[in-house]
Amino acid sequence: MQVDLLSPWWIRDVEIPTRLVLAPMAGVSVQAFRRQGRRFGAGLVCSEMVSCAGLQHGNERTLGYLRIASDERPLAVQIFGSEPGVMAEAASMVEDAGADLVDINFGCPVRKVTKTGAGATLLEDPERACAVVAAVTDAVSVPVTVKMRRGLANGSLSCLDLGPRLVDAGAESLTLHPRSAKQMYTGEADHSLTAELVEQVDVPVIASGDVTSRARAQAILATTGAAAVMVGRAAQGNPWALREIVEGDAGPPTREEVVAELILFMRETVRELGEHRSTGFLKKFYGWYLGRGRFPRPFKQELVQLETLDEVEARLLAAAPGAAEILAGLEADQPDGEDDVVLDLPISIYGGG
Repeated sequence: MQVDLLSPWWIRDVEIPTRLVLAPMAGVSVQAFRRQGRRFGAGLVCSEMVSCAGLQHGNERTLGYLRIASDERPLAVQIFGSEPGVMAEAASMVEDAGADLVDINFGCPVRKVTKTGAGATLLEDPERACAVVAAVTDAVSVPVTVKMRRGLANGSLSCLDLGPRLVDAGAESLTLHPRSAKQMYTGEADHSLTAELVEQVDVPVIASGDVTSRARAQAILATTGAAAVMVGRAAQGNPWALREIVEGDAGPPTREEVVAELILFMRETVRELGEHRSTGFLKKFYGWYLGRGRFPRPFKQELVQLETLDEVEARLLAAAPGAAEILAGLEADQPDGEDDVVLDLPISIYGGG
């Protein structure tokens, strides 16, 4: 039985218009990425993970500010840390900024995070994990959600032991990426675990991992009973993948469409992060957008060598002149940004150049 990916669902009282969630990704999920994701069919978008320790001590390098715009809501702001009190304080600030959901990261496998006792490490420390969720839940009125992996080690079943306890502690939804932290992004996501988790909890479960096409999304939803799927790497430089998953029958973009979306993304990133930070931050996106056979490989290398974003934009428009008209239409539809709520919190140290 196929699931209607365009049907709404709820995390408590927050209505989410489609069954597709755009994953929080360090160094990727700036506001421009989230707004684009909403335009292409994501029902829920998620922020960069924000370090609660960095917030508490005020010494984390600021890589721009997290903005919440009307056209990206509903929005989940993801926080990470391991001290319940500090996490609660950060969650309260996130709610004050206007986030619709507070998401807690129990899945990041990066050493810089796990060595502090945060991220995936908390999967093996259930008492602390539950204390974090309980403290955050008590601190905010918006729903609290948790994103986790299966466990630290290959074959771990920690997610099945911990998931129901997190719900008891106050989590209103769980996202499971059924790879171990040790696996990082290798191998395959074992969605049989997702199905088991769905059976164990009475809150919506979001299935994350290897969601690369509409057929794959439908298969995961049908076999697991999950409420929605989460897309991450497949959407990097490829928002058309989101449209294909949600709507189906989406043909590949033209070169002009690719260039128009990339330039809009560049301009919106500069608006958020500033020219200096954006110049380095955007370089990885050139390959993501221009790959997949859309442009010759040397073209991306040429762009990376250019010194300014104005030069990059001029070169892109020279390669696809018809993109200018498409870009003008996209910009005409963009809100002016005056309704942005600026959350004066440092974005993750793993984001930005």
